Amino acid sequence: MRNEGFHDFTFYRHIGLYSYRRDFLLRFITLPHTPLEIVEGLEQLRALEHGYTIKVIETRCESIGVDTPEDLEHVRQRIANFRF
Repeated sequence: MRNEGFHDFTFYRHIGLYSYRRDFLLRFITLPHTPLEIVEGLEQLRALEHGYTIKVIETRCESIGVDTPEDLEHVRQRIANFRF
């Protein structure tokens, strides 16, 4: 069974917000792509596999994924109806 053994883990939803310093980006673009980065399609894995650290924080913020034009329209409607 695929989910067997996963009851011992806590799963989190990923909200990706990345900010980099210029000097790091200039180094980062010279680093060779890594096998895990290529397989997963996640460039932050290149940084991790080359020994850099990434800060991760936990938040209670709810997020909305925007992956399709329909998702974008949904977010636009929520913003338009938001009361500041």
